[in-house]
Amino acid sequence: MNATAVLAPTNPRRRLAALSLGQLVSWGVLFYAFIVASPVIAQDTGWSLSLVTGLYSLGLVVSAVAGVAVGRILDRNGPRRIMTAGSLTGAAGLCVVALAPSPAVFAVGWGVVGLAQAAVLYQAAFTVITHRYQERRQLPLLVLTLAGGLASTVFAPVVVALLRVTDWRTTFLVLAGVLAVVTVPLHWFSLERAWVPHPRGGHAEVHTAGTVLRQRRFWMLLLATTAITLSLYTVTLSIIPLLLEKGISYELAAITLGLVGAGQIGGRLLFMVLPRRLPPWLPLAAVALASAAVLLAIALLPGPTWLLVAVAVVAGAIRGTQTLVQANAVSDRWGSANYGSINGLFSAPLTVLLALTPALGPLFADGVGSFAVMTAILAGVAVIGALLARGS
Repeated sequence: MNATAVLAPTNPRRRLAALSLGQLVSWGVLFYAFIVASPVIAQDTGWSLSLVTGLYSLGLVVSAVAGVAVGRILDRNGPRRIMTAGSLTGAAGLCVVALAPSPAVFAVGWGVVGLAQAAVLYQAAFTVITHRYQERRQLPLLVLTLAGGLASTVFAPVVVALLRVTDWRTTFLVLAGVLAVVTVPLHWFSLERAWVPHPRGGHAEVHTAGTVLRQRRFWMLLLATTAITLSLYTVTLSIIPLLLEKGISYELAAITLGLVGAGQIGGRLLFMVLPRRLPPWLPLAAVALASAAVLLAIALLPGPTWLLVAVAVVAGAIRGTQTLVQANAVSDRWGSANYGSINGLFSAPLTVLLALTPALGPLFADGVGSFAVMTAILAGVAVIGALLARGS
């Protein structure tokens, strides 16, 4: 068997494996590598950690804005060219980051990476899965998000090991090479060469981005998901200072943060056992109410330590379930036709919010007096999300 045959799988399982491997590497290189390396970058450059993190967040905002256009391109032309170009763009952006002599150039580099994130991460991959599998998309989505969830587990130690033997600039150049060498051929050879619109029955209603934007249901869905995202991510990304506030050591709090990420895998597996014929608003409302309950528990429990850690892991599991609920939100309500365009509009404000949540936690906690009070308030926000979900 020649190399092209290996890289151009026709077997559906191999194609799913190729897409999932691309997600693992893309998330690891384009997202998690910076989270691991940011303190080293700040120390080496003399730039403040808040500045370094803020410039990276600008790239996520670029990703959100670009995602709208990427969704339209995916619907019209398919994933092969845009995702391959995204891999090349990501490698180029990381090279700019690595060679940046100033914060301004550093920001430009992350802006370029943001364009790549829009083209290769979950939003694009979800469109491929939804188009390819349609009503059979649940298991492929699980496999895909499990791969993405493992990215931090795989790449965090890789980045740490690289930083031990070289500087952060060389580390990012190496990661740029890994991204290009692995994901460019995966995307070019394994993704669909032809992108035929789905067959539509004569009486099937076809939704477009324009028609969906005029529906109250879309805005209720967006508001409900925003409430859940704001509450869950702000607290789980602030879990270290929250646990420190409750008297837990820094080392155990850092381990707990890793366990929160691992908990997502359990949540995604749990999603697969949910009945498939539920009204689409019900899983969203259930996630919102579960979020409210676990956040309130984190806020009010004084200990013991093992219980606080266990509740934090449950919060991670709920976050994992929410990833799949959100991935299915558009197709469950408006079908798979024009999924890329509609999901791009739906995901854009959520991506911006995710870019801001690492900074929102400390700011909110300072404003209300403590991380525990912040968490209790956000539990109430999650309850509002459950109420809004009913209208979606």
